[in-house]
Amino acid sequence: MAACIHTERRPRLNSSGLRNLRQKGRLPGVVFGKNVDNEIIHISTIEFEKWLKKGESGFIELKMDGDKSLTVLLEDLQRNPVTGAPLHVDFQLVQTGEIIRTKLAVKFIGTPVGTKTGGVVHIQDPFVEVEALPKYLPSSVELDISAMEVGDTLFVKDLDLPSELTVISGGNELLVSVAKP
Repeated sequence: MAACIHTERRPRLNSSGLRNLRQKGRLPGVVFGKNVDNEIIHISTIEFEKWLKKGESGFIELKMDGDKSLTVLLEDLQRNPVTGAPLHVDFQLVQTGEIIRTKLAVKFIGTPVGTKTGGVVHIQDPFVEVEALPKYLPSSVELDISAMEVGDTLFVKDLDLPSELTVISGGNELLVSVAKP
């Protein structure tokens, strides 16, 4: 199920206008897609950060004024390099008949056996890039790491993904490892 965030259109603003918008608790953003005009928007920073903290990925439903809603995927998030506060967000519009390229969150399940002997889990990349039609995109992919010993590594090729997904990430991209401290 897609998360729902209320949004409003906004005019083009200069840097001081964007700063004022952020001070009011609003996060500026843009919705873009193939063969459609870009929508310049702003959303509640608090609502968006709650969604991020849940570790979610996948579809977001942006409710606009009137009864219009847009189904989107998070494409990019710009943060303040010092405070880490979100500065700007880009959303990709989901079009039902079009193949979408996106990053899926990898949820690591279990506690590796190697941690009982002093090993430390190093998560290298919590995302995998895939392509698929929107109806086949899961919100996340699970990877069981409970059998990992010290010195073990898991790669993108070790993921068990549905056949409808085309993996864009390289098969030899490192996801997680258990190493000596």
